[in-house]
Amino acid sequence: MSRDQRPIGAVPRWIVAFLALALALQIGLSASKGPMSTEAEDLPIPPRVAALRLAAMGEPAALARVAMLYIQSFDLHGANALPYRRLDYDRLIGWLGAIQALDPLSKYPLFAASRIYAEVRDPGRQRRMLEFIYKSFLEDPNRRWPALAHAALIAKHRLKDLPLSLSYARAIDRLTTASDVPIWAKQMEVFILEDMNELDAARIMLGGLLAKGQVRDEGERRYLEQRLKSMEERARSQSLPKSAR
Repeated sequence: MSRDQRPIGAVPRWIVAFLALALALQIGLSASKGPMSTEAEDLPIPPRVAALRLAAMGEPAALARVAMLYIQSFDLHGANALPYRRLDYDRLIGWLGAIQALDPLSKYPLFAASRIYAEVRDPGRQRRMLEFIYKSFLEDPNRRWPALAHAALIAKHRLKDLPLSLSYARAIDRLTTASDVPIWAKQMEVFILEDMNELDAARIMLGGLLAKGQVRDEGERRYLEQRLKSMEERARSQSLPKSAR
């Protein structure tokens, strides 16, 4: 045996288990797809969570990572001619949900949902993925708010749907309770209201935020005070008769 080779017993057990899980998953998925076709194919029907837990053999986090790699690489393997924008998003969401249920503490499924699959330039698919992100957020707001914050930005800038963006921002503000949720995430609702020209509501929220002393950074506080002043001036201008503006 050369000095560059080691007996299998010297390899950490978790690496062996991880590779075994990856191989088992690949064999199972290949069998479920049947003969390889040169034509476009879509994701297979998502597995049941109970089946994934059984297949995990006590290593759910490892299997969840392997499953995520599988669905992310699906669009890239040789026989698949479907780009993300043409995937069956109901099946894709089923996969993401199953993987997330297998490893609830992982941020990977929602990161992929918000940063990859929700970025596809197809409004219908975007909306379905955003709804999945929102429902997932409701199950664990303090851990999953970053994905919903990004979903709010997609709704605002990509879909141009300010009411939908506002509903996501409002959910973050109302439902997160952890001390490590940053103040900017709590402020999103204020600025979406401003974009909607709901100046009175925005001013009340921002004024309350400042009055409660929740903004401790002095630079950020000055910025928000300036924004509040700008909103007040804009509201006064809109209340004047056109001849007086």
